Amino acid sequence: MFKKHTSILLIAVFCLAGCSQHRPRASIASVKRLDTPSGMIIYLRYKNLPALKSVEVWENEYAPGVKITTEHYEVLTTLLEPLMLSQVPGFMESCYRGYNDQLPSPIESTTKSTVYLFALREQWEDFTNDFVGKQAPFYHRIKQGAYYLNGACVAYNIGRERTFTALGHEGWHQFNKRHFKYRLPSWLDEGIAMLFEANRYDRGFYHFESNGNLQRLGSLKRTLSSNEMIPLEKLVAMNPGEILTVGSADETEKQLAETRTMMAFYAQSYALVRFLREDDYGKRLGNYHQLLLGGLRGDWQLGEPYRTIAADRNIMLTAHWNNVVGSQLFKRYIGNDFYTLEKEYTAFCRKLVYHIYFK
Repeated sequence: MFKKHTSILLIAVFCLAGCSQHRPRASIASVKRLDTPSGMIIYLRYKNLPALKSVEVWENEYAPGVKITTEHYEVLTTLLEPLMLSQVPGFMESCYRGYNDQLPSPIESTTKSTVYLFALREQWEDFTNDFVGKQAPFYHRIKQGAYYLNGACVAYNIGRERTFTALGHEGWHQFNKRHFKYRLPSWLDEGIAMLFEANRYDRGFYHFESNGNLQRLGSLKRTLSSNEMIPLEKLVAMNPGEILTVGSADETEKQLAETRTMMAFYAQSYALVRFLREDDYGKRLGNYHQLLLGGLRGDWQLGEPYRTIAADRNIMLTAHWNNVVGSQLFKRYIGNDFYTLEKEYTAFCRKLVYHIYFK
């Protein structure tokens, strides 16, 4: 059973149509409801969105939907909310440009990436059951957000701002896993993904503003204030999946400690990528670019079996691989003087959060 949606009156559509006397009115005037695939198709075509290539009905078993095609993406969605959906094409293409901006020179995709965007969590869970199989209960633990798996980003609507935050983050994982010959260590992969969590709309497209990511900056401020910063040498070797508290008899205390460490890992990884790109007028930006190019081209100097695991996404990523490779790459491309780097990195972190205030 599909949930009923509130009808959108024809008069609202005429108000939109009245903005231009040069647009065809016959098709848009025939729309009695926008919350249907046919109505949404006419609406999106009428909007003449700069990033939209085509829109058509998406036949699926979860809910009525449409397929939106842009230059680099195919978005399959049951979300039929006019304002938000009209911004999706521009947002995804802005993501693609932003991901490419991490590299010294852009690359070009030859095939489109797939994004599933559901209107309701129930639809998202049903799709996940079919898409993931036996591992679906693990993905159901995601309370709010999205995931990347099997080449696709899978999200559901949690409000425009938070949905775009999740798509921007997971879209980076999709981009690098598709184009990079080697997988990235956790600190680098997650650190870059968080650069795409804050954005600003501008005439059909989006600008990503890393300094506007108040969630990560707030976590960084708390970590600094409580003197719980993870040492840099440990951070670049960490995998978020291995963050466990050992020897705690109090389960609540254990969970709180794990949460604080997880928040510190993500906030510090976000800050570390910005440190490499921005500190001292970008003095490490060239090293950062070379690090990424090595992963893109598959020419990191790794021994076996680390090189095999880096290249084969079908082999499960282990904490050991991440520990060894994350540390090796950082030392080779950035430096091994952790004493000096730690001081400069911490000072940079303090500059990032000086304007953050807690209520």
